[in-house]
Amino acid sequence: MLSKIRGIITIFQFVVTVLITIVLMYAFKSKTHKIRLVWAKMQTYLMSFNILIKNKPSDDAKMIMLNHQSLVDIVALEGIYPKNLCWVAKKEIGDIPLFGHILRAPKMIEIDRKDSRSMVKMLKQAKERLSEGRVIAIFPEGTRGKGEKLLKFQNGAKVLAEKLNLVVQPVVVVGTRYVFDSKNLSAHSGDVRVVYLEPINPADDENWYAKVHAKMQEVLNAELQAIGSVKITV
Repeated sequence: MLSKIRGIITIFQFVVTVLITIVLMYAFKSKTHKIRLVWAKMQTYLMSFNILIKNKPSDDAKMIMLNHQSLVDIVALEGIYPKNLCWVAKKEIGDIPLFGHILRAPKMIEIDRKDSRSMVKMLKQAKERLSEGRVIAIFPEGTRGKGEKLLKFQNGAKVLAEKLNLVVQPVVVVGTRYVFDSKNLSAHSGDVRVVYLEPINPADDENWYAKVHAKMQEVLNAELQAIGSVKITV
């Protein structure tokens, strides 16, 4: 019952703080990264979770790929990543009245899976964001999983990395769905683990995508075993 109450409170404060953040990003367009950083760090306090980091982000990486289980994945990375991330997100998020501006204000990339031209648009926008010094962030699974097993990787991340010759750093995130599960509307305090893996250049191995999936699953398994139990609400 307490987790449900916390979940409702989390949704309420999220709505309020996201709207405020959107307004601030439009008002101070040159400070969107700083504003998101402050918002993300505030969320770790409001949602009562800690971020435990293993290894370091690569200076050479132009794209990070991470597993997806909760919106807290984004909060965690926004709060700790040293560079300005450009998230690739579903167009449906951008279509949400008012809240869709959380993508547009900081110039994120929206992808429409139903539009065959969307991939070309994504490549063009990614190239522009990279020229601005940003790092592309993408969920290769394309949707949220339950946290124990990676879903099949979609083609978007592979195409981006190979077409734009990007060094990729895989990132494994553990525990975010326990902290906040929007489907079951439950929230808990706890630890979020972020593990940076070795970066890879897709040009060096044609099977890199499958190998990254296997390595990320291996690390995810190890992290779940290390904490002793899988704190996932099913």
